[in-house]
Amino acid sequence: MELALVIGVIVVALVFDYTNGFHDAANAIATSVSTRALSPRAALLMAAGMNFVGAHISTEVARTVGTGIIEPPTGTHGLVIVGSGLVGAIVWNLITWFFGLPSSSSHALIGGLVGAALAASTGILWSGVVEKVVIPMVVSPLVGFLLGGIIMIAILWIFRRANPHRATRGFRYAQSVSAAAMALGHGLQDAQKTMGVIFLALYTGGYVASGDPIPQWVILAAATAISLGTYAGGWRIMRTLGRRIIHLTPAQGFAAETAASVVLYTMAIAAKAPISTTHTITSAIMGVGATKRLSAVRWGVAGNILVAWVLTIPAAAVVAALSYWVLHWMVE
Repeated sequence: MELALVIGVIVVALVFDYTNGFHDAANAIATSVSTRALSPRAALLMAAGMNFVGAHISTEVARTVGTGIIEPPTGTHGLVIVGSGLVGAIVWNLITWFFGLPSSSSHALIGGLVGAALAASTGILWSGVVEKVVIPMVVSPLVGFLLGGIIMIAILWIFRRANPHRATRGFRYAQSVSAAAMALGHGLQDAQKTMGVIFLALYTGGYVASGDPIPQWVILAAATAISLGTYAGGWRIMRTLGRRIIHLTPAQGFAAETAASVVLYTMAIAAKAPISTTHTITSAIMGVGATKRLSAVRWGVAGNILVAWVLTIPAAAVVAALSYWVLHWMVE
């Protein structure tokens, strides 16, 4: 029974990874597609490949998710908690995807794990949640907004005398590089969160110790699932990021992607924090748009996105808690 539950949780984790991929595909390529730097299919293929590569660069974020958020009991009860957290995250991903809102798959996962742990009255590492989730959740969008604005201002000043047509064509080529960097950062951040959950399930089932490295098959499975999800594409959210917040030029798209990539790499490698690629690129787009004029950003759309951001952790937590009570009744 316990082995079956471990396998079931791993399968659900990979389903979450797949939904993460198609939910967040827009993060990496929406700006490049909207500025016509890349065709949609070519952009998705590039993003899927870079997601796969990015997932193999580091496992620090995976270790934070796997050992730094909750302390589930071992055995069947712990596996029910982990599985319930994943269900909460998947349901919230599907809801926000349906409405085209670029919410955070990362925070849905964290909210799901915390909600299931609360329902089960098990240990939550609140210091880890605050230091590795809450503080980066607030800081990373602010840094993305400011850095996007700074890079855009620098571009405007450096190319102030350039031929507009030639500069636009050049930035279309440059966006291929910045979009690839963004997709690499997405794999580096988001694929690791699934690795962490699978490691947590293996630890709860007694198949690994807390100090063990992430198994290679876990890294490969998570990288493959998120890459396939990314290639499936998330067109609803892509329209929101690429056109509804602000109509981007190639230079603006390059600035936003560059700013978001810097934040993703820094937080993953230096801070080991599971930040949201969605929050980061969305705030970078807003920061870039604000350099033109504040009214260029559709703040009403931005407000709807902000509401989804605020609701993500508690909403996923509620769904996970309900899932826990159902699974606990069925399995235990």
